[in-house]
Amino acid sequence: MAVQDVHLELWGRLSAFELDRQDAGFPFTSRLAREQGWTHAEAARAILEYKRFLFLAVVSGHPVTPSVAVDHVWHLHLLYTRSYWQELCGGVLRRELHHEPTQGGDEEDAKFTDWYARTLESYQKHFGEPPPVYLWPSPAERMAQRPQARWVETGNFWLLPKPWPFRHGRRSPLS
Repeated sequence: MAVQDVHLELWGRLSAFELDRQDAGFPFTSRLAREQGWTHAEAARAILEYKRFLFLAVVSGHPVTPSVAVDHVWHLHLLYTRSYWQELCGGVLRRELHHEPTQGGDEEDAKFTDWYARTLESYQKHFGEPPPVYLWPSPAERMAQRPQARWVETGNFWLLPKPWPFRHGRRSPLS
Protein backbone atom coordinates (compact mmCIF):
# COMPACT_ATOMS: atom_id res chain seq x y z
CA MET A 1 0.00 0.00 0.00
CA ALA A 2 1.27 3.49 -0.84
CA VAL A 3 -0.03 5.45 2.14
CA GLN A 4 2.09 8.58 2.50
CA ASP A 5 4.40 8.72 5.53
CA VAL A 6 2.51 11.67 7.01
CA HIS A 7 -0.63 9.55 7.16
CA LEU A 8 0.94 6.30 8.40
CA GLU A 9 -0.05 6.95 12.00
CA LEU A 10 -3.72 7.37 11.06
CA TRP A 11 -3.63 4.25 8.86
CA GLY A 12 -2.01 2.34 11.72
CA ARG A 13 -4.81 3.33 14.10
CA LEU A 14 -7.46 2.40 11.52
CA SER A 15 -5.81 -0.94 10.76
CA ALA A 16 -5.69 -1.79 14.47
CA PHE A 17 -9.29 -0.70 15.09
CA GLU A 18 -11.47 -3.78 15.62
CA LEU A 19 -15.18 -3.77 14.96
CA ASP A 20 -15.51 -7.30 16.37
CA ARG A 21 -15.44 -7.31 20.16
CA GLN A 22 -13.66 -10.30 21.70
CA ASP A 23 -16.54 -10.94 24.11
CA ALA A 24 -19.31 -10.68 21.49
CA GLY A 25 -21.39 -13.79 20.91
CA PHE A 26 -22.48 -12.33 17.58
CA PRO A 27 -19.62 -10.16 16.26
CA PHE A 28 -20.01 -7.18 13.95
CA THR A 29 -18.57 -9.01 10.91
CA SER A 30 -21.00 -11.90 11.38
CA ARG A 31 -23.95 -9.54 11.72
CA LEU A 32 -22.88 -7.60 8.64
CA ALA A 33 -22.55 -10.82 6.63
CA ARG A 34 -25.97 -12.04 7.75
CA GLU A 35 -27.75 -8.73 7.10
CA GLN A 36 -26.22 -8.26 3.65
CA GLY A 37 -26.32 -11.90 2.53
CA TRP A 38 -22.52 -11.90 2.24
CA THR A 39 -20.00 -14.54 3.16
CA HIS A 40 -17.78 -13.81 6.15
CA ALA A 41 -14.90 -13.14 3.73
CA GLU A 42 -16.99 -10.64 1.75
CA ALA A 43 -17.99 -8.84 4.96
CA ALA A 44 -14.36 -8.72 6.11
CA ARG A 45 -13.28 -7.24 2.75
CA ALA A 46 -16.09 -4.65 2.91
CA ILE A 47 -14.87 -3.69 6.40
CA LEU A 48 -11.35 -3.18 5.04
CA GLU A 49 -12.79 -0.93 2.33
CA TYR A 50 -14.79 0.94 5.00
CA LYS A 51 -11.53 1.63 6.84
CA ARG A 52 -9.98 2.87 3.60
CA PHE A 53 -13.01 5.11 3.08
CA LEU A 54 -12.62 6.50 6.61
CA PHE A 55 -8.96 7.19 5.88
CA LEU A 56 -9.91 9.08 2.72
CA ALA A 57 -12.56 11.06 4.60
CA VAL A 58 -9.81 12.42 6.84
CA VAL A 59 -6.89 12.89 4.42
CA SER A 60 -8.30 13.54 0.94
CA GLY A 61 -9.05 17.23 1.45
CA HIS A 62 -12.46 17.01 -0.22
CA PRO A 63 -15.87 15.50 0.57
CA VAL A 64 -16.02 11.75 -0.04
CA THR A 65 -18.87 9.39 -0.90
CA PRO A 66 -18.85 5.66 -0.14
CA SER A 67 -19.76 2.81 -2.44
CA VAL A 68 -23.02 1.04 -1.63
CA ALA A 69 -21.17 -1.85 0.06
CA VAL A 70 -19.08 0.53 2.16
CA ASP A 71 -22.22 2.51 3.03
CA HIS A 72 -23.80 -0.70 4.37
CA VAL A 73 -20.85 -1.14 6.71
CA TRP A 74 -21.06 2.52 7.77
CA HIS A 75 -24.81 2.29 8.46
CA LEU A 76 -24.36 -0.76 10.66
CA HIS A 77 -21.41 0.80 12.48
CA LEU A 78 -23.49 3.88 13.27
CA LEU A 79 -25.82 1.59 15.27
CA TYR A 80 -22.89 0.71 17.53
CA THR A 81 -22.89 4.24 18.93
CA ARG A 82 -20.11 3.88 21.50
CA SER A 83 -17.84 2.13 19.03
CA TYR A 84 -18.56 4.71 16.34
CA TRP A 85 -18.54 7.99 18.27
CA GLN A 86 -16.18 7.28 21.15
CA GLU A 87 -13.74 4.70 19.82
CA LEU A 88 -13.63 5.47 16.10
CA CYS A 89 -14.31 9.20 15.88
CA GLY A 90 -12.85 10.15 19.26
CA GLY A 91 -9.91 7.78 19.46
CA VAL A 92 -8.98 6.69 15.94
CA LEU A 93 -9.99 9.52 13.59
CA ARG A 94 -9.73 12.17 16.31
CA ARG A 95 -12.55 14.09 14.69
CA GLU A 96 -16.27 13.72 14.11
CA LEU A 97 -17.44 12.14 10.87
CA HIS A 98 -21.13 12.63 10.18
CA HIS A 99 -23.14 10.64 7.67
CA GLU A 100 -24.86 13.17 5.42
CA PRO A 101 -27.31 11.47 3.04
CA THR A 102 -28.63 13.10 -0.11
CA GLN A 103 -31.53 15.52 0.06
CA GLY A 104 -32.65 14.32 -3.38
CA GLY A 105 -32.91 16.04 -6.75
CA ASP A 106 -30.70 16.58 -9.77
CA GLU A 107 -28.33 18.99 -8.02
CA GLU A 108 -27.71 16.53 -5.18
CA ASP A 109 -27.24 13.69 -7.67
CA ALA A 110 -24.59 15.70 -9.51
CA LYS A 111 -22.87 16.64 -6.25
CA PHE A 112 -22.66 13.06 -4.96
CA THR A 113 -21.58 11.73 -8.36
CA ASP A 114 -18.72 14.25 -8.34
CA TRP A 115 -17.79 13.40 -4.76
CA TYR A 116 -17.80 9.69 -5.55
CA ALA A 117 -15.60 10.16 -8.63
CA ARG A 118 -13.18 12.22 -6.54
CA THR A 119 -13.23 9.51 -3.86
CA LEU A 120 -12.15 6.93 -6.46
CA GLU A 121 -9.34 9.23 -7.63
CA SER A 122 -8.15 9.77 -4.06
CA TYR A 123 -8.27 6.03 -3.43
CA GLN A 124 -5.87 5.47 -6.34
CA LYS A 125 -3.62 8.31 -5.18
CA HIS A 126 -3.40 7.28 -1.52
CA PHE A 127 -3.42 3.49 -1.82
CA GLY A 128 -1.42 3.22 -5.06
CA GLU A 129 -3.97 0.92 -6.68
CA PRO A 130 -7.46 1.23 -8.11
CA PRO A 131 -10.30 0.29 -5.80
CA PRO A 132 -11.76 -3.20 -6.38
CA VAL A 133 -14.60 -2.72 -8.88
CA TYR A 134 -16.85 -5.30 -7.25
CA LEU A 135 -16.95 -3.07 -4.16
CA TRP A 136 -16.32 0.30 -5.83
CA PRO A 137 -18.12 0.39 -9.20
CA SER A 138 -17.81 3.27 -11.65
CA PRO A 139 -19.60 6.52 -10.72
CA ALA A 140 -22.39 5.82 -13.25
CA GLU A 141 -22.94 2.31 -11.88
CA ARG A 142 -22.75 3.51 -8.27
CA MET A 143 -25.33 6.22 -8.73
CA ALA A 144 -27.66 3.87 -10.64
CA GLN A 145 -27.67 1.37 -7.76
CA ARG A 146 -30.05 3.31 -5.51
CA PRO A 147 -30.23 0.62 -2.83
CA GLN A 148 -33.70 -0.21 -1.58
CA ALA A 149 -32.90 -1.45 1.91
CA ARG A 150 -35.76 -2.84 3.95
CA TRP A 151 -36.03 -4.67 7.25
CA VAL A 152 -37.46 -8.13 6.62
CA GLU A 153 -38.58 -10.53 9.33
CA THR A 154 -36.98 -13.68 7.95
CA GLY A 155 -38.88 -15.74 10.53
CA ASN A 156 -42.09 -14.85 8.70
CA PHE A 157 -40.91 -14.34 5.12
CA TRP A 158 -38.62 -16.11 2.69
CA LEU A 159 -35.99 -14.05 1.01
CA LEU A 160 -34.72 -15.51 -2.24
CA PRO A 161 -31.85 -14.07 -4.28
CA LYS A 162 -32.58 -12.96 -7.81
CA PRO A 163 -30.96 -15.06 -10.55
CA TRP A 164 -27.71 -13.54 -11.86
CA PRO A 165 -29.09 -11.81 -15.01
CA PHE A 166 -31.62 -9.84 -12.93
CA ARG A 167 -29.28 -8.45 -10.28
CA HIS A 168 -28.41 -4.75 -10.20
CA GLY A 169 -25.03 -5.07 -8.58
CA ARG A 170 -22.10 -7.38 -8.99
CA ARG A 171 -21.37 -10.29 -6.73
CA SER A 172 -17.94 -10.54 -5.28
CA PRO A 173 -15.50 -12.95 -6.84
CA LEU A 174 -15.06 -14.22 -3.28
CA SER A 175 -18.48 -15.87 -3.32
